Amino acid sequence: MENNVAAEQSLRTDDCLEDTIEKYSNMVYRLAFSQMKNKSDADDVFQEVFFRYVRKKPHFQSEEHQKSWLIRVTLNCCNSMYTSAWKKRTVPLDGYMAYMPEEQRDFSRELLKLPQKYLTVIHLHYYEDMSVNEISKAIGKSLSAVKMRLSRARKMLEGIFGEDYYV
Repeated sequence: MENNVAAEQSLRTDDCLEDTIEKYSNMVYRLAFSQMKNKSDADDVFQEVFFRYVRKKPHFQSEEHQKSWLIRVTLNCCNSMYTSAWKKRTVPLDGYMAYMPEEQRDFSRELLKLPQKYLTVIHLHYYEDMSVNEISKAIGKSLSAVKMRLSRARKMLEGIFGEDYYV
């Protein structure tokens, strides 16, 4: 009888995990890619984030809390990878955006030149449609710090693409 209950709970956990991965996989991968700037590192971060999710089995107060947790873990995994001895001894490949149209490739190259802290807020705001308040909670920075980073990032992009370009 106890084995049946344990098996049933395991099935529910697996369903919950599949639902979570299905719902947040694109967000986690895009954020990892924007931070790591290449596919193989983004794949590693993606795998590590969901491995931590499975291992820790966190309980969330709300869907927003779950999303923030996944964003925070993704950023932490990216930061850990940047400081690893392995990463310090590697060199990037230039052909990682070969599948994109030329215009999009140029935009992506310039966007990836932004400092990491600005790239993070730009990605979360424009690609994940998060409000400044949500970004503040997700990355653990004050509301004014997030607003300042967004403002500075926009000015940097304006300097790169000209005044006619609006993010």
